[in-house]
This record gives sequence, C-alpha cells and structure tokens, in this order.
Amino acid sequence: MDLEYPQELKYQDSHEYVRLDEEVATIGITAYAVEQLGDIVFLDLPSLDEAITKGDSFGTVESVKAVEELKAPLSGTVIEVNEKIVDAPEQLADDPYQDGWLIKVRPDNAEEIDDDLMSAEEYREQVEGEN
Repeated sequence: MDLEYPQELKYQDSHEYVRLDEEVATIGITAYAVEQLGDIVFLDLPSLDEAITKGDSFGTVESVKAVEELKAPLSGTVIEVNEKIVDAPEQLADDPYQDGWLIKVRPDNAEEIDDDLMSAEEYREQVEGEN
C-alpha cells in the first residue's frame, strides 16, 4: 500500500493529523496508523461540546491487534463527531484523510498547530525511517 501524506495537513509523531480550515480543526489518524493497527473494530471519541487538551488523550482506537490512545494535537472544543466512522470503524482504512476524519474542533489557539506539529515531509521521513 502506498501511503499518502497530504501536504495541507500537520502531523504528530503519535500519528494523528490535523487540518485547519479557518475556525475549524479536523482531526484524524494517518494512513500509516491505520495500516499499523490492522482491522479497526471500535472507536471511542469525545462528545459534542467536550473540551480536549493538547497532548492529552481524547479517545481510543481499537483494532484486532491493539488499543491505542488518541492524542490531541491541539486544545479546543469538539463541534462535530464523525458518527459514520464510529458506526463503521472499519471504513477508516478506505479514506483516513477525507471521509475518515474523527472529530472537528474549534481550536482555543490555532497557533498551537504550528508550534510542534510536523509537515507532511517531516512526518513521511519519520514514518519511513521506522520501516
């Protein structure tokens, strides 16, 4: 499988991505994370209006192999949860960057995204260095 690293996203070393569109940050997990996890069977995500804190867990993704914590790439308030993916987590593998997003957040401080997240190129180098 050829892994994609969309240029418009910012990445964490724990394999979450964030896409900032004006006042909304879309958060998901990368194709690499999906590939490493294998068959995803369950997602535990925060509720609407829940606050998440950068660096803290905001849920879990469970596969047949493992349960992994999801780490927040920024702080903010959850404004949307991808119920389609919660109901059918196996579809995460089909398109993790578009239809497979997890939550949308109103960031407390959008500048957090630039502080310590990686560019697509930096993330690709990290991931391919692990193989």
